[in-house]
Amino acid sequence: MPELPEVETVRRGLNQLTLNQEITGGDVLLKRTIAYPFSVEEFVTGIKGSAYAEGVGVAIATWHRRGKYLLAELTSSPSSPSSPSSPSLPHSLTPSLPHSLTPSSPPNGWLGVHLRMTGQLLWLHQDEPLHKHTRVRLFFRDERELRFVDQRTFGQMWWVPPGVPPESIITGLGKLAVDPFSPEFTVEYLALKLRNRRRPIKTALLDQSVVAGLGNIYADEALFLSGVLPETLCIDLQPEQIERLRSCIIQVLEASIEAGGTTFSNFLNVKGINGNYGGVAWVYNRAGEPCRVCGTAIARTRLAGRSSHYCVQCQR
Repeated sequence: MPELPEVETVRRGLNQLTLNQEITGGDVLLKRTIAYPFSVEEFVTGIKGSAYAEGVGVAIATWHRRGKYLLAELTSSPSSPSSPSSPSLPHSLTPSLPHSLTPSSPPNGWLGVHLRMTGQLLWLHQDEPLHKHTRVRLFFRDERELRFVDQRTFGQMWWVPPGVPPESIITGLGKLAVDPFSPEFTVEYLALKLRNRRRPIKTALLDQSVVAGLGNIYADEALFLSGVLPETLCIDLQPEQIERLRSCIIQVLEASIEAGGTTFSNFLNVKGINGNYGGVAWVYNRAGEPCRVCGTAIARTRLAGRSSHYCVQCQR
């Protein structure tokens, strides 16, 4: 499933392509994709902005990321006769939402998206043939659309009304730990989260209440670079190992974002392009292949039902 680098790649692409363009309508092809409101008609009306002010156009001011969630601020479109939209930041500078949430409430609420296992957000011309797994279409001016494609149908979308905290509607937000790129993600924070836990470090890293956004791929990669075996119990980690692990988590995530994420199954960015990190992965999905450092065959085991890849020589 998409992890932090893939979601961040999508966020940056959305901020390049979709901002300040009026949303003209929508089409929901799979009702259960809309997690809130429970009425599809209310969702489409809210996204267009006509729920509160008929005739006032709505656009996306900017996209944020919180863990693996995407949140778009909805504001008055530049062509609207109402108050002008707030200026958007360049896509590479737009911050992820802080752990404490949230910026001041946008005038037209929020659009929330969780890609889950197989979700894709694609920016397309409306004439593009519909993929059979298309679930939601959001229409923009100039005959463009943001299309949500989801083969496994686990992905979700929300419209959060103005003045309502997103975490009160998108309840998963309230369960997330700090983001790895947050100033709050310190060595002291990670040590506190891992202290006295008698479970494997790999399992702990997959817990979104420990680190937000980290998943199976990048947990394996960070553990390899930090030289820690996935079965090592949290309580047995030494301070220097925790310090290396924090640094390697950030290093691995930055490298994957630079490569556009990982595509092992069906991840695509908003332009429909695969991610490239998989070709340079240190250990993930490389069982039996030689370690890129020492040449030892990469091993694989299962922890909490998930595959873990590691090098018995480089990790202790």
